Amino acid sequence: MSIRFGVSPIAWINDDMPELGGDTPLETVLGDARDIGFAGVELGGKFPKDPAALKLLLGGYGLDLVGGWYSGSLLTQSADAEIDALQPHLALLEALGSTVFVMAETSNAIHGYRGRPLSETPRLAPKDWAVFGARLTQVADYIQARGLRFAYHHHLGTVVETRADLEAFLAHTGATVGLTLDTGHAELGGIDPVAVIRSHPARIAHVHCKDVRRAVFARVEAERSSFLDGVLAGMFTTPGDGHIDYGEVMTALAEIGYGGWIIVEAEQDPALANPRDYGELGLKTLRQAAVAAGLI
Repeated sequence: MSIRFGVSPIAWINDDMPELGGDTPLETVLGDARDIGFAGVELGGKFPKDPAALKLLLGGYGLDLVGGWYSGSLLTQSADAEIDALQPHLALLEALGSTVFVMAETSNAIHGYRGRPLSETPRLAPKDWAVFGARLTQVADYIQARGLRFAYHHHLGTVVETRADLEAFLAHTGATVGLTLDTGHAELGGIDPVAVIRSHPARIAHVHCKDVRRAVFARVEAERSSFLDGVLAGMFTTPGDGHIDYGEVMTALAEIGYGGWIIVEAEQDPALANPRDYGELGLKTLRQAAVAAGLI
């Protein structure tokens, strides 16, 4: 499978913080995504959940549904219970022909709370990783049997945030548990995204590309701010406007023969960072880097 470029609607409409772009019509998001040149878009809160309606809507803009975030609760319920709970989301993805199922554990996550500093991100005790990993693997086995690739999303403010978290996650999960490699969350979580690609090529199931402003994040840490405060302060931006070398990222993806979606994603205030302008910059940056690396 060759690579395809998609976009997350979060730059236009932030579901975690509705005051950011909450009044933006969905048609604006889809029209911009089409005009910029993206092939697909990830699911957002304003998207219709009826498969026929969503297929008709996206088809009108020539866009595929890439997939979409699913919030898991495997720390508080069994894999069987999780599989039951995810059925509506999975059915929508299957109906739209999506190839990837993106999930993150959110039962104890703090990234959605402005009153919780990132320094309070939950950590799993060593004894808890085996149970969590076994449950993740069971869910991933099920998703694979249904024809989609399971892609776990590491994320600031969740139990898979740091390099140590990621190493434990990889050590306690089976081969069906793929990874949504998010370059921005990796960088700010102390994870080298290029090293992860090269060390665990078989686990790279999906790629999110956001850039970072390290000086802003340093202030977030120093001031014990929350994840959402960091978003408002501008710790994330689009590829081409931050500190990440996407030439290295694309070269590493080319080395492992990656095929799949590469998503431009950047949580920013759309009133300060025009989503269309930043989307254009992100796609241009990634496409140029991918061509130079021989990825396309």
